[in-house]
Amino acid sequence: MGKRKSFMLLGVAVAIALVTSFLIYRVLPKQTDVNAATIQTQPVTVALADLGWGKVLAKEMMKTVPYPKEYVPPGSFSDPNALTGRVLLYPVKANEPIFESRLAPASIKTGGVAAVITSKKRAVAVKVDKIIGVAGFINAGNRVDVLVTIASGKTSAPVTKTVLENVLVLAVGPDLEKKGKEPSPTDVITLEVTPEEAEKLALASTEGKLQMALRNYNDGEDVVTKGITVPTLLASYASESQQKATKTTASQKIRSGAASEMASTPRDRATPVVVELVKGTKVTEVKFERSE
Repeated sequence: MGKRKSFMLLGVAVAIALVTSFLIYRVLPKQTDVNAATIQTQPVTVALADLGWGKVLAKEMMKTVPYPKEYVPPGSFSDPNALTGRVLLYPVKANEPIFESRLAPASIKTGGVAAVITSKKRAVAVKVDKIIGVAGFINAGNRVDVLVTIASGKTSAPVTKTVLENVLVLAVGPDLEKKGKEPSPTDVITLEVTPEEAEKLALASTEGKLQMALRNYNDGEDVVTKGITVPTLLASYASESQQKATKTTASQKIRSGAASEMASTPRDRATPVVVELVKGTKVTEVKFERSE
């Protein structure tokens, strides 16, 4: 009797489960149809792949995806034809909507560096190597500090100084963006600078050797430095007595050089000026004493 009762309860449970499953199967499709009917969508134009700034948009670079009409981002486009020929001012990732705020004015139809330069600024290209270019890890859109090292012969002593800070990199090499993720050597880095900064950069590249210091994206703080000379460099991580000895030695060398220059001056003044005097075929030398 007990076993029969257990089987009856199991049969009732299975019957209830089957009825419940059948009702859910019949009701859910109707609810889905109702939701699909009530949600209205609108096409939004997105990038088909990652696009770098300065790119001239073509139809094959874009596609449309349906967005719920109430969630369509402001400034987006529903028709890719309206974007054909426009120039990107900022990079766009794959499947990201293309907004009017990321585009150059409609009158600009030519891409490249000139399209992305900020008003009242200039693009200046400087020649570098893979070491100066932070081993190839500088990309368009990065920000860098520019250091110049001027060797002896052009100054009283070699010196390194930061001459520009927080400068935007417009392009690396001939392109506005790097192809691939692997770092690669480059010959030219194009920087966005003011006219005054352009003058500094031109003089620094002519008189010394440039070095780029890569910045963090969120680091916009200005840092005022005194520059570094050889005596100061050699005094790094030294005790106070060693620092004083290094500075004293450097001062003695400077004074010694100045003294030798001063000592050579009287001898130079004492040396007579020799002039060749030509009379016909006869050549004679005439000496004149230097005046004080």
